[in-house]
Amino acid sequence: MTDLNHWTTLAKQQRLIDTALIEGKPCQAQNDARIEVINPANNSVLARVVACGQAEVDLAVSSARRAFEHGPWAKMAPSERKVVLLRLSQLMLEHRDELALLDSLSMGKPVMDAWNIDVPGAAHVFAWYGESLDKLYDQVAPTASNVLATITRVPLGVIGAVVPWNFPLDMAAWKLAPALAAGNSVVLKPAEQSPFSALRLAELALQAGVPAGVLNVVPGLGEEAGRALGLHNDVDALVFTGSTEVGKYFMQYAAQSNLKQVWLECGGKSPNLVFADCQDLDLAAEKAAFGIFFNQGEVCSANSRLLVQRSIADAFVERLVEKARQWQPGNPLNPTSRAGAIVDARQTQRIVQYIEQAQGEGAQLVRGGRQLSFDGSDNFIEPTIFTGVTADMTLAREEVFGPVLAVSVFDDEDQAIALANDHIYGLAASVWTDDLNRAHRVARRLNAGTVSVNTVDALDVTVPFGGGKQSGFGRDLSLHSFDKYTQLKTTWIQLRG
Repeated sequence: MTDLNHWTTLAKQQRLIDTALIEGKPCQAQNDARIEVINPANNSVLARVVACGQAEVDLAVSSARRAFEHGPWAKMAPSERKVVLLRLSQLMLEHRDELALLDSLSMGKPVMDAWNIDVPGAAHVFAWYGESLDKLYDQVAPTASNVLATITRVPLGVIGAVVPWNFPLDMAAWKLAPALAAGNSVVLKPAEQSPFSALRLAELALQAGVPAGVLNVVPGLGEEAGRALGLHNDVDALVFTGSTEVGKYFMQYAAQSNLKQVWLECGGKSPNLVFADCQDLDLAAEKAAFGIFFNQGEVCSANSRLLVQRSIADAFVERLVEKARQWQPGNPLNPTSRAGAIVDARQTQRIVQYIEQAQGEGAQLVRGGRQLSFDGSDNFIEPTIFTGVTADMTLAREEVFGPVLAVSVFDDEDQAIALANDHIYGLAASVWTDDLNRAHRVARRLNAGTVSVNTVDALDVTVPFGGGKQSGFGRDLSLHSFDKYTQLKTTWIQLRG
């Protein structure tokens, strides 16, 4: 088994790509602008990475358009694209240590989470979409005998993809795999805090056989590179995972430019409902802790609102506080650390402010609440639990994006559902009950894209992921994600004779 020394040694040797990748080649910014990428676990500068702007986005989009219109990718048989995507999946697994390390260093997550979950998960997404390609069929409409009407899915063209820093490789894979499988070209903008795995992935894609220009990566600031993509008149669709605030900007950019399609997966404040008829409260407490403290709570679908039936609330919170001890943060490169560093000082202070505000508004702090320091960095926060949180408190209303749990109580099923649905977000929810009838009733009434019963944050490439309300629209994963990257074409053939 690898240890801290193993990962520390690899980190010292790791190559960090500091340029854009356009037309299959490294590309500098015309104005030589750069962004310092910081390791949040020790505040060291990892690299000064190119900050792309309008000029570089123009180059990347032009390259993607040429590749789509004149290159071989969109014209390949599905079985040929399948071979390339399967090869890319295998290359990702062969570079598992490197890809895991790149995400851990840049955004602070435990390296073993990236190694055990993120990298194999992302590789599986590419393999799954590759495998799907020669198993999908188009349609023939039931027309008169002298007509043949076919309904086919065709790629949109150039896709702009903007992904967040919390799961850099996974979120890139969720967008890229179906977009590329469908025959599109993609311009990918990774988060400025975590560009390295996306850039390395693009190199591996070239090695796997993805033609130059089909995948271009433009690191940069959201207000510069992201805005340029959103406003670009030659981008056919924009897919985004991130905050609701930024998602609204992309809607505006589409209206101000070419009315491109926009698909958003935005914020969340997912409720976790625990009913008194749940027979395994220990498992429910364990999963409740996982649902908010995994990945330092930096998860869009984190179960950040815990709603517990009043009759079991005290006993359940007692179990939960004990489970939270297992999520104390530590060095992300230490394989024993279950939680790592918050992504940067700005996000750390934002979380601290939410903790202070919750105390000021009257919530009871029953666990954690402290900012911790390791190795010269203050970007660590204890797993934190508040009880007595009412629906009007800031902690119940706003997405913290950190390891902070708001606990509220309910008396009956109707009140639980009302509390859960009383929110601007509708991304995910969890329900704990051993009453099958209740499980179905509650799941149907919850406003959430995914309802997990007797688990939390259920996820698999075979099922769609996304939400409603201000959590966005459209779905990642599953065959349904092809809806974002293709359009339907009707071909009507009038037969003679």
